[in-house]
Amino acid sequence: MPIESEDRASDSAYVLRVWRGRASGTETMTSIATSNWELVFWEEDGVVHAAARGPETAASEAKLSGDSASFGITFAHGAWMPHLPVAGIVDGGVESVHATARSFVLAGEQWELPDFDNAEQFVEKLVRAALLVRDPLVDEVVWGGAARVGSRSVQRRVAGATGLTQGAIRQIDRAREAAILIAAGVPALDVVHRLGYYDQPHLARALQRYIGRTATQLRNPQGQSDALSLLYKREEPGVS
Repeated sequence: MPIESEDRASDSAYVLRVWRGRASGTETMTSIATSNWELVFWEEDGVVHAAARGPETAASEAKLSGDSASFGITFAHGAWMPHLPVAGIVDGGVESVHATARSFVLAGEQWELPDFDNAEQFVEKLVRAALLVRDPLVDEVVWGGAARVGSRSVQRRVAGATGLTQGAIRQIDRAREAAILIAAGVPALDVVHRLGYYDQPHLARALQRYIGRTATQLRNPQGQSDALSLLYKREEPGVS
C-alpha cells in the first residue's frame, strides 16, 4: 500500500521540516536526494530505532518490510552536531546504540524520545546542552544571501556544516523543486526556463539522478510500483 505521510514547517531556526509516516506490507521505496541531514525515529515490527541520517547525493532504493511508523526532524542548513560532523554521514548515517518506545541514546546520554508535536522543544534541549549548534551564515548563503566574509571561508563553513558544497546543495534542491512543479502539471519546458536548466535533456538527467523518476513518472505516480519518499516545497526556516 502507499506510504501515508504528513509534514509541517517549523518556527525554529534550527529546523527545516518535521514529518511522520506509516507503511504497511512489503514494498520498495525510492528515497530521493536531499541536502539536509535528519534525526529519524522509526518502529518496525515492534522494534524502535533512532538514527542520524546524512544528506543523500542521489536517489536510491530502500526496502520496507512489515508494518512501520516513522518520524523525523529535518535540520536547516547550518545546524549540526559538533560530536557528529555531517560530512561523516553523507549518504549514510549512525544509529543510536539503544532506543526504546520512551528514550534513545545520543552522544552517550539518554534522551526522551521526541514526537511530531514536540520536536521543537526537543531541539531546544539539544541547543541548551550544546549538542546542536548553528552557523546562520551558512543558511543565508545557501538561500542566496550575500556573505560578509571571503568566498573560501564561506566554502569551508558551508562544507563543515552541511557536508556538501554550495553547488551540490543547489543541484539537489533545484531537482526537488523541478519534481514538485512537474508533478503539479507544469510543462517540462517551462520548468527548464524557470529553474535555469540548459535544456530538457539536462532536466531529465537531474530528475533521474536526484529524484529517481522521469517527468512522465512524476506526472503519473499511480503507475509506479514503488513509493516515493517525502517531497515538499522548501521554505525558509522560521517561516510556516
